[in-house]
Amino acid sequence: MSILTPFKRASGLGSTSDGVKHWWMQRMTAVALVPLSLWVAFAIASHAGEDYATVAAWFAQPFTTTMLILFVFTAFLHASQGLTVVIEDYIHHDGVKVTALVGVKLVLVLLGTSSALSILHTAFAG
Repeated sequence: MSILTPFKRASGLGSTSDGVKHWWMQRMTAVALVPLSLWVAFAIASHAGEDYATVAAWFAQPFTTTMLILFVFTAFLHASQGLTVVIEDYIHHDGVKVTALVGVKLVLVLLGTSSALSILHTAFAG
């Protein structure tokens, strides 16, 4: 028989409220990606077949640059959150799980940063 209270026995176990925040952020990035994805798709389709100078001039517009970087940031954040859940749910070995989480975060940060820098380079090159 233990003299610990039920609260004391459960301390350090169970939910720390991170799950709700993570779930909420995943949904918010998904909702934000709907109009951003539509804008990117229609904007790129409207510039199909144009020469590099015309597209570079379009990239140089502040609204376009801002929207493209916002799209990249939101897409990579959403991908990071989704892949984190998949890894945490389906990889059970702790060492492999930590390695996969760190690797995925590193790759996504590198890809997101290079994407944003490419947009900025194209926007400010001309």
